[in-house]
Amino acid sequence: MKKTTQSPRPAAPAVHTAGRPHLRILGTEITALPEIQKQAEADLGITIAFENLDFLSAQRKAATQPETYDLYDQCFHNLDIVWFWRAIQPIDLERIRRWDEVTDLTKTGRIGPNASFGHGDAPVTKLYVQPSQSLGAQRSRWISMLPTVHNFDSFAFRPDIVNGSAERIGSWGALFDEHWAGRAALVDEPAIGIFDAALAAQARGDITFRDIGNMSIGEIDALITLLEERRRDGHFHRFWRTAAEAADMMAAGETVIQSMWSPGLAALRRRGVPVEEAVPAEGYRAWHGGLCLSSRLPERLRDAAYDYLNWWLEGYAGAVVARQGYYMSIPDRVRPHLTPDEWAYWYDGEPTATDLPGPDGTIGVKAGSVRAGGSYWQRASSIAVWNTTMDEHNYLVRRWARFVAR
Repeated sequence: MKKTTQSPRPAAPAVHTAGRPHLRILGTEITALPEIQKQAEADLGITIAFENLDFLSAQRKAATQPETYDLYDQCFHNLDIVWFWRAIQPIDLERIRRWDEVTDLTKTGRIGPNASFGHGDAPVTKLYVQPSQSLGAQRSRWISMLPTVHNFDSFAFRPDIVNGSAERIGSWGALFDEHWAGRAALVDEPAIGIFDAALAAQARGDITFRDIGNMSIGEIDALITLLEERRRDGHFHRFWRTAAEAADMMAAGETVIQSMWSPGLAALRRRGVPVEEAVPAEGYRAWHGGLCLSSRLPERLRDAAYDYLNWWLEGYAGAVVARQGYYMSIPDRVRPHLTPDEWAYWYDGEPTATDLPGPDGTIGVKAGSVRAGGSYWQRASSIAVWNTTMDEHNYLVRRWARFVAR
């Protein structure tokens, strides 16, 4: 059963005299969940409207139309463009009550001293607002984005079809294995899909990168050329943009192996489709989401916006996203909102003794299941690369767009 513990109300909620404050939140399917909306509205005395777009569309709108939203719910690797256009404003840490409890993964790039840092846009590299108004790792009173949801992604495969070939799946190189020609797929998002492809190419020895998190034009060209060759050979079935698309392809048997996100895995399991998440020897492709304040946030909504930021760190929202496979930046606040079996499965990497619900209450994990990759701390210690906006991002986007359009 889903635990119904209520999240604590903010210590000092905003006082408004002109009715319930209304917050417009621009984001993606990662966190635009009705369970979060309903509880936040009840706890904070506000109303919320989510605008749910794909990554590229959300980033484009955030950068060019800051007057259309109050908060931007996205990922650290999508910060550069919106920050460059001054579409978001710094967040004052003196107004964030639980900041001292946020884990070292966000603040330093490592969950512990022996963990890998990972190439690319580790959140800390874009976390703090510097005196020059650039973003960096040097601590200050101001941050660019409040760190919230994160995960460590790999790819998914159909164990019922793989059968005796499971040994092929222990590396990112499996995505390019000719054995799966015509039954492989990648995510169509250049700051994400390109790294699934790069990790696969590097694992097979097809390409060696000087810095996989910040490729040169020559390296981008070499990787796209390789992808084009594989596409001409019929290796890729399709490219997808949403977790629902990814799940539908695998459920229909069109793919055997592909890029996959946790909501896609959850959707497949709810439908009874056998699916496993790979644990690649090279490490995970990590990402970290968070919340930003629009540069056009009306002053009358500032208190309500900060209340919403603080509410996210209190634990209830972290429990909701945990049920679809995501972690939160303050795990200890999440634990009281999960049952012991939920915590054991999602965070400790132990077998669950009972069926576990997804965010909407339907069963998403069967009793006896174990989360691939182990505990949160094990998974967070094995990061190969973070989702990243590279120096040559604009060039990559043009090359990627031509590649997926053919």
